[in-house]
Amino acid sequence: MILYNGVIFTMNDEKTVIENGYIEINDGKIVSVCEGAPAKISDGDIDLSGMCVYPGFIDLHTHMGLMNSGVGVEGEDFNEDSDPVTPHLSVIDAINPMDLTFSEARNAGVTTVAVAPGSTNAIAGNVVAIKTTGKRVDNMILKEIGIKFALGENPKMTYLNKEEAPVTRMATASLIRETLTKAVKYKDQLLKSKTDNETDEPDFDAKLDSLIPLLNGETKAHFHCHRADDIFTALRISKEFNISPVLVHCTEGHLVAEELYGCDAIIGPVISDRSKPELMNVSLENGKILRDNGCKVAVCTDHSEIPIQYLAISAGLTMKGGLTHYEALEAITCIPAKIGGFYDRVGSVEAGKDADLCVFAGDPLGLIEEPLMVFAEGKQIK
Repeated sequence: MILYNGVIFTMNDEKTVIENGYIEINDGKIVSVCEGAPAKISDGDIDLSGMCVYPGFIDLHTHMGLMNSGVGVEGEDFNEDSDPVTPHLSVIDAINPMDLTFSEARNAGVTTVAVAPGSTNAIAGNVVAIKTTGKRVDNMILKEIGIKFALGENPKMTYLNKEEAPVTRMATASLIRETLTKAVKYKDQLLKSKTDNETDEPDFDAKLDSLIPLLNGETKAHFHCHRADDIFTALRISKEFNISPVLVHCTEGHLVAEELYGCDAIIGPVISDRSKPELMNVSLENGKILRDNGCKVAVCTDHSEIPIQYLAISAGLTMKGGLTHYEALEAITCIPAKIGGFYDRVGSVEAGKDADLCVFAGDPLGLIEEPLMVFAEGKQIK
């Protein structure tokens, strides 16, 4: 299939925009992206009539499918608050792809989301990137991208009345350090047991075993952190254990941006009130200031805090804070793909990548526009 006669926002590293070009798709992949007209047009090819093509949008921090629409506590599966340390929990065991919000995501051009557990626990479980198309989550997985950590108010307020730590920021950080220290020792003993006959393999520990990919640098530490001091705690712990942090929310990042050069930040929800003390300094200028100070900045909805279909509008609002239109587009396409470690698959319109695309007649970041066409791995789903 060929999509032709379109304006192509490739969102590649060269920031190429092809004013009139075509995209050749075969077997779910982009085969070529070219300027001009294709040599031959066949039945099934689509004339875009000058409309704009973008990569499918990406939300790198959601709780999609963990809190089912129109259902009460029976459908809530995103916070296992019976234990403050649960790194061994696999989020895919709770994702319901049949939830209405997945179709709402697809209709809005959101083709990939990262799903994380909630933020009641100091360590909550893994973070997985999935496609929004499918009925069985096993077939939707792009890759595991991280472990969810939480700092600040949420763990404190969750365990305050449980007569169990943490009830302070100190205890939250201490639990994280204690668990990571045990995981390092567990990993070292496991490795040594493979080469040293005198070293016994450690008894299997699901919690510690689940942290080995993080310690190996294969995944990242997704830290829920709003306040500046919590942001620095995330960076402090990450340095101590040589793990790669992602600053989720990073609400007060703009106040300390000069200290955050090179950090990965997922800001949002952008559409938000000051509903708790940690949000006192929320600002639409956050993305602009962080980016100006050398951070990679992605925009999230934190679905279900803000419904997933408002991802593009959320990115659009960052322009009120100073991001350019192109930078706002990057925040929901190539940058989240790069932070998540799956830019080789999605996030730009380039040969070899999944044919996840959305087509707009107007501004995709505006209030009124919706995609007229959406493609998931080459299949038109809208």
